[in-house]
Amino acid sequence: MSHIPPLDPNVAARKGFRESEERIKRFWKTVEVTQDEGGWTVRLDGRAPKTPAGNTLTLPTEAAAQLVADEWAAQEAFLSLGTMPATRLASTAIDRVSQTREPVAAEIAAYAGSDVTCYLAETPASLVARQQAEWGPWRDWAARELGVALHTAEGIVHRPQSAEALERVKALALELDDFSLTGLATAVPLFGSAVLGLAVQRGALGGEAALDLSRLDEAFTEERWGVDEEAAARVAAHRAEAALLQLWFEAL
Repeated sequence: MSHIPPLDPNVAARKGFRESEERIKRFWKTVEVTQDEGGWTVRLDGRAPKTPAGNTLTLPTEAAAQLVADEWAAQEAFLSLGTMPATRLASTAIDRVSQTREPVAAEIAAYAGSDVTCYLAETPASLVARQQAEWGPWRDWAARELGVALHTAEGIVHRPQSAEALERVKALALELDDFSLTGLATAVPLFGSAVLGLAVQRGALGGEAALDLSRLDEAFTEERWGVDEEAAARVAAHRAEAALLQLWFEAL
């Protein structure tokens, strides 16, 4: 999910922009969202920025388009691509996921095959108890609400899940539109869990809460040994991504 849509090439050419330049100067003054036949389009001074493949940046809901528009509006003198995660999600959905739905869904299902919520520690007992108490309800939720029954394993030795469960996860992914599927394909690797990703996508769980659940083992270690600056920065970045994904799903 690393691609950011380039500027409209026609506008960029008039501004002397070259894609090889490291910094892109902001040239627009106004950002708005307009309703078109295909959905809601982000516009910069009345013109739509393009995705990497040259497609118009049009989203299925006004709220989702506004998330993207807000990122463009927040840019200062130069474009900061790293501050535009919703724009990345939108362009990825339009350019890539729309063309590769089947393999994307299969990858999501593969995560269910080694879902973090299914691998319990062998020791210490306090960690095992925490995992059972906090992960168990979400495995139960997946079985009850989604028809995805996953079994647990102790330790790190892989235990395959049933083909039926994995096929059900894939089917659930394929039911989604391209934009929701893109969000799910981002959330599942972030959490290491199809269960937690689907829970956030369906509004049953908040993004940051899902991240906390996904890193129970790591948090348990941090409580005993502390957190270094590099790890703290990584967690902060993941937390911001998880929060954005919640907003993305809510907007859709």
